[in-house]
Amino acid sequence: MRRGSTLFIALTLAASTLVGCRGEVDEDAAAPARAALQFPDVRRGVDRDAAPDDVQDALDASRRTAIVRASERVAPSVVSVNVVRRQRVRPRSLWESFFVPPGEREVAGIGSGFIIREDGLVLTNEHVVRGADRLVVTLSDGRQFEAELVGTDEMSDLAVVRITAPVGNGEAKASGVPPLPAAPLGDSDDLMIGEWAVALGNPLGFMLSNTEPTVTVGVISGVGRNILPGGEDERGYYLDMIQTDAAINPGNSGGPLVNALGEVIGVNSSIISRSGGSEGLGFAIPINRARRIVFDLLDDGQVRRAWVGLEPEAGDMGRLGRSTEVRIAQVASGSPADEAGVRPGWILRSAGGKKIRSPLDWESVLLDASVGEPLELVLDEGGRERTIRIIPQDLPSVTAERIQALADFELITLTPAIRAERGILNEQGALIVSLSDVARQIGLREGDLVVQINRVPVRTAEEAARLLQQMSGQGQVRVFFERRGRLGSVYFYING
Repeated sequence: MRRGSTLFIALTLAASTLVGCRGEVDEDAAAPARAALQFPDVRRGVDRDAAPDDVQDALDASRRTAIVRASERVAPSVVSVNVVRRQRVRPRSLWESFFVPPGEREVAGIGSGFIIREDGLVLTNEHVVRGADRLVVTLSDGRQFEAELVGTDEMSDLAVVRITAPVGNGEAKASGVPPLPAAPLGDSDDLMIGEWAVALGNPLGFMLSNTEPTVTVGVISGVGRNILPGGEDERGYYLDMIQTDAAINPGNSGGPLVNALGEVIGVNSSIISRSGGSEGLGFAIPINRARRIVFDLLDDGQVRRAWVGLEPEAGDMGRLGRSTEVRIAQVASGSPADEAGVRPGWILRSAGGKKIRSPLDWESVLLDASVGEPLELVLDEGGRERTIRIIPQDLPSVTAERIQALADFELITLTPAIRAERGILNEQGALIVSLSDVARQIGLREGDLVVQINRVPVRTAEEAARLLQQMSGQGQVRVFFERRGRLGSVYFYING
């Protein structure tokens, strides 16, 4: 405290000495004080005549580090993704339930993204655009464009957005979308722990006075990180992620993680934090995975997930209770793994060139595997090492016949292959693969297995659709379902 007070007093005294009535200041006495306040011109050196031009150029060049050049290369392609959603207003108290009419309101959100193609294709996070009714993309130079959703993938938390027209009058919209700056994409399989990492995005949205992205710098802290969803409302997995200590804050989601060459190596997606802000534990989706998902969404409108039909379980947990090996627990009959000769009880050592130490390591390999492309497994059969090549197929739930139930559900019949794919406990029922917003509001979700309607057990999707149709206008309906290994139920009415 004494030291701080002394400093403050000294500064005050210096100011009082220099600031006085102009007529009372002795110019000769004040000259040394003025000289003391002069800042040296670091660009000129101590003596401009003595500093050659090449020294000046060297000083200027020393400021343009690899980080500066990398930021300059990518920053023009970084955008803000502005989202407008419609949310149903629910009464928060008994008073509001009587006096506040039910309805909807518009809620604005903002995230980041970056342009990956000159015609206006933007990559961002799925959770940024989830439920969007309107999308507006703002470029780093302030220009705004209307945008449309091309496709999303909840599992990997990625979304592709296409810029369609400038925001403004009809004349501006008629001008179309000019060529836009696209970010150069790098190789996320060629990363070194400790190398520079640059995160770009818009963590404060429009709270700042300009639209240029914020730049934060750190290093690659780790690769191959697996993170489980933190709650029931969170979707998908964060598997095989890039970890960085470059600050990633709310609003940075969807922005690029860049290497020192100015190449995008990841999509900033999540943080682990106790405060809600950056604590040096940020995670990005590898750009090689994102590139493949973009191609799938552009070609097929959805991501083709690889399925091999084996279910792993943690084997030896070690002294610290952490998995050190993975055992094959089950092999689905007729699956690619079954046809290749894989059997329960074997130890899975590696897959696709990656060591497998936990079931999540296997899930991360599957996330990056491609349908129809061979996947090499190294297994231990009672001490004898075996190498087996498997050709992954589409998920059984994707190729299964879909049955429309009322106007709100799409159902498929549960089969042994689908049961193994989803890890479902029941052996029969109708799996919900899509549903309307109305059905979602009554408490049902994609992935729920309908096992009973009122008192009638459900064996197939056709039976479930027929029962729901018969109960239209017949009073209250109760649907029993399995979700994540637990049994639940909902009540609702079907209007005739």
